[in-house]
Amino acid sequence: MCGGFTFTKNALTTLNILYTLVSCMLIAVATYARYSSIVSNLEIVQVFIGCGVFLAILSLMGLVGAAKHHQVILFFYMVILFLLFVVQFCIAIACLAVSDSQKVEIATNGWNSSSDSTRNEAQTWFNCCGFDSSPLVDQCIGVASCCKVKEDCHCETCKYKIVSAISSGLDVCGSLGIFFSFTEFLGVWLTIRYRNQKNPRADPSAFL
Repeated sequence: MCGGFTFTKNALTTLNILYTLVSCMLIAVATYARYSSIVSNLEIVQVFIGCGVFLAILSLMGLVGAAKHHQVILFFYMVILFLLFVVQFCIAIACLAVSDSQKVEIATNGWNSSSDSTRNEAQTWFNCCGFDSSPLVDQCIGVASCCKVKEDCHCETCKYKIVSAISSGLDVCGSLGIFFSFTEFLGVWLTIRYRNQKNPRADPSAFL
């Protein structure tokens, strides 16, 4: 019966299986966003990796609570899931709210604090040379497509390519974070509903 005990139990179980997949997706996307710009370490994105790991653990807790209809487990699961929803939603909004000037600042600080090997790696990855000024020949030697002849380098600078990578990473993390945070709110609602339902196969005197 739709909305009955068994239906709600199966829905909550399915949702927690989905959370396991969502957690893997959040970790993968956040990790890509963190390393795609190479020179910039986005601390705000690292929180998404933490949320993904925490959600994976929490989904196991939800599966146990749903299977056993355990009131205490379900209560703590519900509270923690709601807190995770709030954190993830706020971080997602923060990712989407980063302005263009802040992205440029992040890229600039990341480039200035990076080692020469990291800069060379970024130049090779983005097929660019230098950051925001005309590149020097010595900077571009490692970028084959730029310097076919040592004295003739015609590469784009890396500034806006790195900023674009940062922007793309933040947008993807923010969009996914907002979308999946609402599934967590759905999980809270289902848990409240499930806790307040009586198991038809259980001893009536054992129910709260």
